[in-house]
Amino acid sequence: MASDHDILAGARALLATEAQALGLLVETLDSDFVRAVRLLAACEGRVVTTGIGKAGIIARKIGATLASTGTPSDFLHPTEALHGDLGRVTRRDVVLALSNSGTTSELVRLIGPLKDLGAPLLAITADASSPLARHADVVLDYGRVTEACPLGLAPTTSTTVMLALGDAVAMAVLAERRFSTEEFARFHPAGDLGRSLLRVEEVMRRGDALPLLPAGSTVAAAVERMTSTPGRPGAVIVVNKDGTFAGLWTDGDLRRSLLATQRAGAPDLLRRAIDEVMTSKPASVRPGSLVGEALRLLRERKIDQLPVLDEAGKPVGLLDVQDLLEIHAFSS
Repeated sequence: MASDHDILAGARALLATEAQALGLLVETLDSDFVRAVRLLAACEGRVVTTGIGKAGIIARKIGATLASTGTPSDFLHPTEALHGDLGRVTRRDVVLALSNSGTTSELVRLIGPLKDLGAPLLAITADASSPLARHADVVLDYGRVTEACPLGLAPTTSTTVMLALGDAVAMAVLAERRFSTEEFARFHPAGDLGRSLLRVEEVMRRGDALPLLPAGSTVAAAVERMTSTPGRPGAVIVVNKDGTFAGLWTDGDLRRSLLATQRAGAPDLLRRAIDEVMTSKPASVRPGSLVGEALRLLRERKIDQLPVLDEAGKPVGLLDVQDLLEIHAFSS
């Protein structure tokens, strides 16, 4: 049984080997990388990724990254392709084939049929002189790497390099296509990521659930408005006669005002004008803002509500922290 020291030493050596390979990869990027990015960005169909074994797993991941960032993608198993699945590929597609050696027999056997279909072939391999590379339209050659496996056999460094190179290509294509945050949000509707990319207007309180109160009203009227509004928001939005935003008053303000009134022996709080106790310049957001941006404001300011104002300065909604909790937008 290996000692603790030996286990840690082996893991550190592996990571160092892979890190060194990635460092060298940075220096090898050249015009072929640019050609690969242009080819994928101009693809009118799908990017069809393919590979066998561990390279196939990396091919699936690269395809998934492309698909999630605006480039339609599909995975083609080389063996299944030779038995009918080649019909998935058209001349409008680009085939991205991964093979460390570039001699994988199933991939090599695909080259002729792919050429007949007219689909451009992009290869990621360690051997620029391999059959796969020689017949590819564009080759991303990362050169021979030392596998970090103690036996020097299991794909480790080679798959790490493939994955990193695939990520670099995918992100370059994203930039080339000017893929926007809005488009990214459409492709990620679920999970914490998707929820943070929702628009404020999709989750804010509006209509009958929007607690509006005319300026000049009493604090008693504000309490009544908060209590009677559906959903019982913890705030009221005070508006001027022209409908523009005047201020925000929350249940937290109510508690603080009650304490201050009691200490100072001031007149009955409920009879005072809301204008005297409201916050006239609170943080606010636009309806088109991302929920993630609103979350940042709520956390930074340590507040529970945000008025939502349109370009004319009129309140169109209220964002309450309880609504974000319901859609699980808060995560640790």
